[in-house]
Amino acid sequence: MKKKYARLTLTVIFLSGILAACTQEQQNKISRLGITFLEGDYKITYADGEHVKEWIVKDGKVTSEPAKGYYYFWAMVDGKKRYVQTPIIRSYIEEIDL
Repeated sequence: MKKKYARLTLTVIFLSGILAACTQEQQNKISRLGITFLEGDYKITYADGEHVKEWIVKDGKVTSEPAKGYYYFWAMVDGKKRYVQTPIIRSYIEEIDL
């Protein structure tokens, strides 16, 4: 059991060292790779200057396509369920309790 935790600790230290050596932009790209198929309740906000748009995803998922630079999800828009895509670069995802 100790060997298992020792390997896990070394892996975490190793990965932390790699992330520390990355630029902020590289760290953001790496973190975006993990934002795929999150199931739950989310508030997605797109903010570009004074233009701010928000969507709520209830018991759904948000998928990302880092190569294309977009998040994709289903959200209620004007009372109808709509498929939305928003640029990754200016979008923020927050997990919320509904």
